[in-house]
Amino acid sequence: MDRTGNIMDSDAQPTMPNIELKLAGTPDHQRIVNLMQFYNYDFSEWIPLPFAEDGFFALRPKLDYLASATTSPFLILVDGEVAGFVIVDDEVHAAGAKHNIGYFFVSRRFRGLGVGKQVVSDLLTRFPGAWQIWHVKENLGAAAFWAKVIPLVSEGDYAVHDLYIEDCNAILYRFDR
Repeated sequence: MDRTGNIMDSDAQPTMPNIELKLAGTPDHQRIVNLMQFYNYDFSEWIPLPFAEDGFFALRPKLDYLASATTSPFLILVDGEVAGFVIVDDEVHAAGAKHNIGYFFVSRRFRGLGVGKQVVSDLLTRFPGAWQIWHVKENLGAAAFWAKVIPLVSEGDYAVHDLYIEDCNAILYRFDR
């Protein structure tokens, strides 16, 4: 059995899963808000995020953000199953940048299968132009992922900046695609 639960014979090589970005319409927005609990659980390793009285992470309201004309939320599907989400917005911190990945979450079960790299590649095809992508400096998993992916998707032409963004020490990549 491979990591996604598919049964393989002993001589078979694992096959690349079918990875799809589904533009999230209004009916999908609450699902993304729900998935943000898992995103925040992972994120709480680096940033102290409080729980609300009900025991869930206290999220700033996101439904208006998801419905904004300048925000493009996507569900990430792997072999037809929800595996995470990614949100492109225009909340940029780098001069000249037009697109930003506001949130990017791949469920732990689907990490290490090439899902993240494929999602980023698909986003850059859908949204050509000037990009910024940033991560919390202490998030070593994100640091390793972006340090490997950014040179590939930018064809080696990118800048890296240390910034303080949203109360976080951040690494920001800026490139055109």
